[in-house]
Amino acid sequence: MSPETDLPAPAPEAAPDPAVEARAAVLARLDAAKVAADVAETAYRAEAARRTDELARERAHAWRRADLMRSLAAALDGIGDAEMAAAAGQALLRARLGWTDDSEARAEVLARFAPVAVALFEMESEAAPQTALAAFENWYATTRQSAFWYLFEHYLPDTPLVDF
Repeated sequence: MSPETDLPAPAPEAAPDPAVEARAAVLARLDAAKVAADVAETAYRAEAARRTDELARERAHAWRRADLMRSLAAALDGIGDAEMAAAAGQALLRARLGWTDDSEARAEVLARFAPVAVALFEMESEAAPQTALAAFENWYATTRQSAFWYLFEHYLPDTPLVDF
C-alpha cells in the first residue's frame, strides 16, 4: 500500500448553514456597535476633561483678577495723584508676586501694569479699569505666550539659610 491510498478521502464541502451565517452577521454588527460605543465614550470623556480644565482655568483667573483688583482699589484709597497710583499699583503687584529682585522682564510687566492702577484711580468710566486690565492681559499673553494669572500659581519655597 502506498501512503497516498491510506489517507481518507476529503469530505465533500457541505453547503453553508444560513443560520450560522446570520448569527455571525449579527455578532459582527454587535461587535462593531460595542467598538463604536467605546470610541464615543472615550471621545466624550476627553472632551469633558478638556472642558472641565478650561472652566477651572477661567474660574481661577476670574478669582485672581477680582482679588487683585480689590486689593488694588484698597491700595489706592488716600492716594493723591495718578503717579502715586501707578507706584502703589506696581508695589502691590511686586508684593503679590513675591518679586524682591529686579529684572528687565519684571520691570516691563510693572510698567505695563501701571495704566491699570491709573485707570482704577481716575475712574474716567466704569469700563476704563476693565479695559486697561484686558489690554494688560492681552499684552502679557501675546508677549509671554501664557496668561498673566499663571504667575500667581508658582509657589516659591523658602530657601534655607546655611551657615558655613
